[in-house]
Amino acid sequence: MTKTPGQFEPPKPITKAEREARKAFRQVDAGKAMTEHETAQKAFSANRERLKAERLAREAAGPPVSAKKAKTKKAK
Repeated sequence: MTKTPGQFEPPKPITKAEREARKAFRQVDAGKAMTEHETAQKAFSANRERLKAERLAREAAGPPVSAKKAKTKKAK
């Protein structure tokens, strides 16, 4: 039997074994996602702390060297 365009075919019911397998895979995927998220957060935090330390060291070293001052035109 062929389907005509627009004809809806109801989904097949899921067996108990398929439900349990999907549940197990979801748990593994969720754990993997949480681990990746934690790793990314730790890397972000470490980078932020490194940049903060560099900024504080620059500020403690003294005022920044200013660029050449722009010459102003004298009014005659």
